[in-house]
Amino acid sequence: MAEITPDMEAIIKQAILSFVATINEDGTPSLSPKASLTVRNGVLYFADIASPRTILNLKRNPAVETNVVDVFQRRGYRFTGRAVVLPPGSDEFSMIADWVRATNGSEYPVDHVVRIETTSISPLLSPAHVFADPPRSQEEIRDTYRQKYAATAGLS
Repeated sequence: MAEITPDMEAIIKQAILSFVATINEDGTPSLSPKASLTVRNGVLYFADIASPRTILNLKRNPAVETNVVDVFQRRGYRFTGRAVVLPPGSDEFSMIADWVRATNGSEYPVDHVVRIETTSISPLLSPAHVFADPPRSQEEIRDTYRQKYAATAGLS
C-alpha cells in the first residue's frame, strides 16, 4: 500500500468533503461525496451512510479513486486503489462506525465501512500553485480564497 503522510491526513481533516469514484455496471463512472473519509493507522476508510450505489459498485468492481482538495489551500490528493467492504462487527468496522456516530450523532446509520488499499497517491494542485508568476506562498493562496469565498471568520 502507498503511504499516507501526515500532510495527506491533515488535508483530509481540513477539507472534510471528499469524492469517491466507482464504476457502474455499464462501465460509466459514478461519483459520490463523502464526509466520512478518515485515516486510521495509516489506512484510508470511509463509511457508507447513504450510498448504496457506491457499495454495489465496489462489491462488483473494487477499483476506487478518492479525491480530496482543501478549497482554501487549493491543493489536495488523489488516492487510487482497491476497496474492501468490511463486515459488520469486525474491529475495523466498529472503529469507523463508532467514530462516525461520535462525530455526527447516534442517529447516523453506518451501513458499511470501506477500507481503501491505496496503490498510488498523487498530489492535486490548482493553477494557483502552478502558474502564478511570481509564485505565491501557501498563506497568500489561502488568504485569497478565503476572501473569495467570504469565509474568514473562525478559520486558522
